[in-house]
Amino acid sequence: ETKKNPVYVLRQAIGRVIPSVGVKIRRKRKKGKKGGKTYKIPVAIKIPQGILLAIRWLIEASRKRSGTSMVSQLRFELIDAASKKRGNAIRKKEQTHKMAEASRTFAHFRYRNKQKRKKR
Repeated sequence: ETKKNPVYVLRQAIGRVIPSVGVKIRRKRKKGKKGGKTYKIPVAIKIPQGILLAIRWLIEASRKRSGTSMVSQLRFELIDAASKKRGNAIRKKEQTHKMAEASRTFAHFRYRNKQKRKKR
């Protein structure tokens, strides 16, 4: 349909869907009490993990598409992501970026030392 090399289209689609930031959920509890708060902490995503997420999102998005077979659903999702810069996978990436942007205020939790310091 696009008259381009399929491998090129696949790489381009994955490249456009790779997220650069994500969110990690961390719970904060008070000593000796139940419950606590959950914070969404923005974290940078490394390239291999980003590629894995992109492929996963492309497959998920193609499953949600209407179509007769998985082949046609995946084909249209890849074409949308590669050339038209739209589709459910692209939307998922944008949603993740917006969530990370919204929770930027909790970024300092990422740098906290996880080990408890010894009392002197």
